[in-house]
Amino acid sequence: MWYFFGVTGSFTVSAVLSALIALALGILIERVLIQRLYNRNHLDQVLLTIGMIFVFNSLQSILFGNDPYGVAVPDALSGSIPFTDNSSYPIYRIFAALICVAIAGLLYYVVSHTRLGMLIRAGESNREMVEALGVNIKVLYTTVFALGVMLAAGSGIIASPMSSIVPGMGESVLITCFVVVVIGGLGSIKGAFVGALLVGLVSTFSAVLLPSISNMIIYISMILVLLVKPQGLCAK
Repeated sequence: MWYFFGVTGSFTVSAVLSALIALALGILIERVLIQRLYNRNHLDQVLLTIGMIFVFNSLQSILFGNDPYGVAVPDALSGSIPFTDNSSYPIYRIFAALICVAIAGLLYYVVSHTRLGMLIRAGESNREMVEALGVNIKVLYTTVFALGVMLAAGSGIIASPMSSIVPGMGESVLITCFVVVVIGGLGSIKGAFVGALLVGLVSTFSAVLLPSISNMIIYISMILVLLVKPQGLCAK
């Protein structure tokens, strides 16, 4: 994103190019590496993807160095909206929030109300049966994985004007994402959305009201949720 923005000077063009490259990279990774592990334990996939984090971080350092970079906020989204005489909120952050809500809504619609979503849910539940019905399960898995990679890249694209761009910038949110999924319930788009809102609110208010233990509050919240609903708030 940073590289294309420097070449084109356009936020939109850079975002589209970056997303397409992420999609192509997701297809390549799934076909060459991930596809070989579907018949093995999930832990093998976890170990492989963790190893890939270190590999890609090193590649980023080799190609771009370790200096922090930034992407300018688009002119149309620059500035702030005043709420009171002493406070305002950046327009771009409002835009980012709306985009995230729109993506969440689109994901929910695709997974719950389209043929592709039906195949995804069926493939997750019983891969052999779906394949026996004539569905090319390999293409389906590649599509899902590649779209997931593109969405992950999209989060970096959206965040690029709001934070420094450095190798490993996504690692700080990995554990938080895990907490979100556990709270919401594995395999639930609705649960991920609810979990993300809950974690975001808890994190924000605890940082203001209980700064000394704010890092612990998220995990305490997860434990409380699991004590009441071990499968998560919106488990299938």
